[in-house]
Amino acid sequence: MTWSDFYLICFALGFILSLLSFFGTFDIDIPHFDFDFGHHGGEAGHGASGHHVAHINIGTIAAFLAWFGGAGYLLTRFSGFWFVVAFGAAVASGLAGATVVFYFLAKVLIRPDENMDPADYNMIGVLGTMSSAIRPDGIGEIIFSQNGFRRASPARSEDGAEIAKGTEVVVTRYERGIAYVRPWEELSGGK
Repeated sequence: MTWSDFYLICFALGFILSLLSFFGTFDIDIPHFDFDFGHHGGEAGHGASGHHVAHINIGTIAAFLAWFGGAGYLLTRFSGFWFVVAFGAAVASGLAGATVVFYFLAKVLIRPDENMDPADYNMIGVLGTMSSAIRPDGIGEIIFSQNGFRRASPARSEDGAEIAKGTEVVVTRYERGIAYVRPWEELSGGK
């Protein structure tokens, strides 16, 4: 095996891993290898926003292999560079490609406001309006606003009583996709 064969294999492996990860068919959990060199750039804390991308992830590994292999193959095959110079240039090219992919991933694709907080989707305590009546021991539907969107959910009365359409209700528990509700007037003490 020659060095150009080694570089070509690295390029092919990096390219295939990039394609697989792009189409979402390849997902691997890599242990968190984040090398922090002590420069936070004025951040209050590394995990304060809950959004952090590891520097070494499948995308950066694939980009490094593809750029390293491609540059190394071209330099060993079509130039007269000494082996150490070609290897150093291939490593620099691989690091540059991995850096570009990392910053694209961290700054463009992953936004801090995309991180989902389970508390934002907690149904208990949600105020809604009955869009269809609940008959005794039956199921109706509530319309409510959550996280800035209008949503609907099947609903049952907490105590099995009938609740009329248009009544404001509060979700007291949520099980198996069904909201158990009580009228707001009943809970607020005003009747």
